[in-house]
Parts: sequence; C-alpha cells; structure tokens
Amino acid sequence: MHIKTSPLKNVKTLSLVAMLIAMSAVGAMIKIYNTVAFDSLPGYFASLYFGSYIGAIVISLGHIFTALTSGFPLGIPNHIIIAVSMAVCAYFYSLAYRKFNSYVAVAVGTILNGPVATLIFVPQYGWGFFLQMVLPLTIASFANVLLASIMYKTVSKMIKR
Repeated sequence: MHIKTSPLKNVKTLSLVAMLIAMSAVGAMIKIYNTVAFDSLPGYFASLYFGSYIGAIVISLGHIFTALTSGFPLGIPNHIIIAVSMAVCAYFYSLAYRKFNSYVAVAVGTILNGPVATLIFVPQYGWGFFLQMVLPLTIASFANVLLASIMYKTVSKMIKR
C-alpha cells in the first residue's frame, strides 16, 4: 500500500535540503588548508536529519563547490572520486550514529574522511601527499562531524518541545 505524503511536507523538505546545499557552498569558501574546508558540515547534518542518502547528496555537492572554488587542483576526475568518498563517509557516519551513539559516529566520520580518504590517493600521489594532507583533513573532518552532531542534537531537542 502506498502512503501519500503531503505536498507541503515535500516542499518543506526540498527547501531545507536546498538551504543545506547553499550552506555547503558557503562552507566551501571557508578554507582551512588547500581544498580542506567547512563544506561537509551541512552534509553530515543532513545525513542525520534526513537520512544518509540525502546527506550523501549534500556532502558530495559541498565538495564539488570546494573543488570549484579552488580551481579543481587535483583534476575533475579525482574530485569526483573525493565527492563519492565523502558520500560514503556520510552514509557510515549516519549509520554509526543510529546504531551506536554520537561519539562513535564522530570517530567513524573523522577516521573515514581523514586518514582513510587520504590513503585513497597514495598510489597516485605518494606518501608525501598523504603526510601533507592527513593532519589538516583529519582536524577539519573532526570539526565538521562534531559540529554536525551537536547541531543535530540541538535541533532534535528544539523539535521535541
């Protein structure tokens, strides 16, 4: 049986997701180091609030905005790979949050989007690239997933009132 949803709910959801995508674009301009920015915070939040699939879309677009504003320094194909890897990170972040708790989710998001994501490019760019990128990316990943978790908890409490 198909349950019909309210068109107003769909418009509200679409509007909120569009705002999160816009926030990713703004976060893409807050660079920490090279292409490391605050573009993923809205995507991580979206993965908790709307589910991992919407979060994956928001976080992927966020990275594309960062790459675009940085001039695609690793080339378009590599930035597409990074966007997909960030979608995977958002999926597992959301899964860890729901199955365990926010602490495990923050650890999972940080490790996947920091060291693990950087390891993907070792065969292509070498260990020098890894050493250059792993610390700033891990710090930024931690900040993004932690802030997304705090925002989600805060919004969830406000909605329950």
